[in-house]
Amino acid sequence: MQATIVNSELIKQEKKAPTTFSRTNPFQAKVLKNINLNGVGSSKETRHIELSLKGSGLSYIPGDALGILPSNDPELVASLLEEMKWDGETVVTINKQGDTLPLKVALTSYFEITLLTKKILQQAQVFTENEELQKLVLVENTDQLKEYCYGRDLLDLLRDFGPWKGIAQEMVSLLRKMTPRLYSIASSIAAHPEEVHLTIGAVRYTTNGRDRKGVCSVLVAERLQEGDTLPIFIQHNKHFHLPDSGDHDMIMVGPGTGIAPFRSFIEERAVTKGNGRSWLFFGDQHSASDFLYQEELEHYQRDRVLARIETAFSRDTDQKVYVQHKMLENSQELFKWLENGAYFYVCGDKQRMAKDVHNTLLEVIEKEGTMTREAAEAYLNDLQKQGRY
Repeated sequence: MQATIVNSELIKQEKKAPTTFSRTNPFQAKVLKNINLNGVGSSKETRHIELSLKGSGLSYIPGDALGILPSNDPELVASLLEEMKWDGETVVTINKQGDTLPLKVALTSYFEITLLTKKILQQAQVFTENEELQKLVLVENTDQLKEYCYGRDLLDLLRDFGPWKGIAQEMVSLLRKMTPRLYSIASSIAAHPEEVHLTIGAVRYTTNGRDRKGVCSVLVAERLQEGDTLPIFIQHNKHFHLPDSGDHDMIMVGPGTGIAPFRSFIEERAVTKGNGRSWLFFGDQHSASDFLYQEELEHYQRDRVLARIETAFSRDTDQKVYVQHKMLENSQELFKWLENGAYFYVCGDKQRMAKDVHNTLLEVIEKEGTMTREAAEAYLNDLQKQGRY
């Protein structure tokens, strides 16, 4: 099945401006490769995707992100239509400009249907006499409302608080427009002219009695074939890029799919051949099945593009070992690199891992620089001001 997404608004804009592709006028990029990087026995599925930029005029630098305008899971859309006994061919207005689409197409490619907000529930209450919902949206129940929205979607709302008296048009008017998903680019255009590569972990989990799927990650994992097209745009990132000079050392901490921008950094360094050394900290669950890009990285190490690789595979030992443990093991050398002007990068889970790495870095600076915690924090702030962290 072609995963091409049809959107009447975008088609109109394309006619107006055929040369500049952007968030509002994405380029339909052809899929050249889509493979699973994880080995047999892994609990994860990480896709390596290669897309063609031929004819787009799009360019990027290492550190930039790629925006994808995804489409919703057809099974979820079918369940919504079935739940509400709606006809997928019913024409609905999708925006203030008065553009229209058949309901099924609108639910598939235009509206966000996997996220609930306080506002959606507050507005939905007028279309049902369900007492539970009336109670949930009361000001004093803000915490319960927030808790209900977390991890639930439109189908949950429709199933939990019916019967509904709103027609399809009224119900879809509650929904927000689909937001693009942004992913760190995992390639250097110097190494792969007219191509862009991504590293995307498929998100699947079960909550509130139903299996859930990440909108974009599972589209890529399950429905995107080589030869299909994906609507994309480049999102520049001025706060995350290679040092201005190839002579600066860099330390990169990227567990799991956090490896993506560093693959792009390393590829760029391999082509531009600066004197700066590169040191990578990579971690995941199992060495045998989850060492993403292992052959490439080992090849770069042999070619001295990568000076060092430290790996942490948390499920291979009784005691869980993470990248921050490897940083502590190498604290002396790490501090020496920082003192010599190295740039320090971290990419990955913002909630936990990035905080852990930040605290470990403070510990390293405190210990190796024989400083107080306050002095270590000032040192780190200074690195940030210099654009080196």
